[in-house]
Amino acid sequence: MTRDLASAFRRLRAMLASPAPSGDDDCVPETPRAWRGGWALAGVVLGCALQLQQSGLWTWWGYAAMVLGGLAALAWRQRLAWLLAGAALAFGVTGLRAAALAEQGLAPALEGRDIAVVGRVASLPVMGLQGERFEFVVERASLDGQAVHLPSRLLLGWYGGPQRDGDRPGGWAVAHRSPGLVAGERWAFEVRLKRAHGSLNPHGFDRERWLWERGILATGYVRAGPRDPAPERLEQSGRHPVDLARQRVAGAMVERLGDSRAAGVLAALAVGEQSAIVGCDKRVVRPKFP
Repeated sequence: MTRDLASAFRRLRAMLASPAPSGDDDCVPETPRAWRGGWALAGVVLGCALQLQQSGLWTWWGYAAMVLGGLAALAWRQRLAWLLAGAALAFGVTGLRAAALAEQGLAPALEGRDIAVVGRVASLPVMGLQGERFEFVVERASLDGQAVHLPSRLLLGWYGGPQRDGDRPGGWAVAHRSPGLVAGERWAFEVRLKRAHGSLNPHGFDRERWLWERGILATGYVRAGPRDPAPERLEQSGRHPVDLARQRVAGAMVERLGDSRAAGVLAALAVGEQSAIVGCDKRVVRPKFP
């Protein structure tokens, strides 16, 4: 098997290598530009895949060196050079972005502390039996009266659910229940955070990578207990009109159709609001293909 792999590698290297020059430069066969671009794109896919397999990040200058090496390799006309150039550029740029995000992460000293934040709801709130989950863009933050640096985007939970006529099944008893958040609203409240983290099982969902893809570097929840300051709704910023429109359409469907299974399914199919669907209805929205 080892001999077969070595033979296949030699054939691939011979295919990628351009013919050696036999005279002056005018006689050297040149790879068409379209094909060079194709090899570079293949290298981009390879470079991104390799960088995602890193168990730890390099320093920024290591990725910068990869980018410079990729740019230098573009000067050659060989297909192998363009493949390696695309891989080096993608590896370096992806690594630089990851390193920049890591520098913006939550400081370990701020984990588990009650931090006062002001910001806005930056996504369509997702309602569950225990409360609401939403993305929050931080405008400013302070701890014990001193300004602190937080990641710009958080994933928060507000336990207790929105205030309704009756007790929500499974709802938690808290002093300040969520009033029903609206996308784009500005709020001031206290939160308790931890760094973005998630377990990864073989062939399972990689939650930590999903958070990083969305630029979310910390998760937590709104402090709404009897001894916590009351959350304060400030204003509607109008900064997230698409999510606000989706929320209004979903709310109108629920208002017209009432608390029925059809309302949840229609809202999920129309605007992607899936918090109102449960059990077997999820197969209507997200069918499983064989």
